[in-house]
Amino acid sequence: MSELTAHLDVPLDRGAPAAARRAVTAVLGGWGFRNADWLDAAAVVVSELVTNAVRHGGGCVALHLEAHDERVIVSVADGSSVVPRRRDPDGDGGRGIALIEALAESWTVENYRGGKRVLVELAPCPRGSAS
Repeated sequence: MSELTAHLDVPLDRGAPAAARRAVTAVLGGWGFRNADWLDAAAVVVSELVTNAVRHGGGCVALHLEAHDERVIVSVADGSSVVPRRRDPDGDGGRGIALIEALAESWTVENYRGGKRVLVELAPCPRGSAS
């Protein structure tokens, strides 16, 4: 597989995480990623990234996917320069970064157009179909 990319602008409302999950699952499935458990994990990562961007970001939220063979990178950009950090869970959240760390190979943050972009490299997709 050669490099594949997709860019989606995400609406700033409470339906954004669900819309992003559906879009990412459809795009990755269309690119040939078929393992159901892996797609579910990718959807959780995207949901957490978009939720954080909508709740704490500001400005527009942009979702970008890149696939290089079996390597997939998901990134979400927003208008805030505040770097996300792991924190203790409470009634208002605090589980997102821990979930991302559990489901992904790595994550990083970079400055992006006056805000930030959080990049997450997903674990490689297992060969085969649904598990």
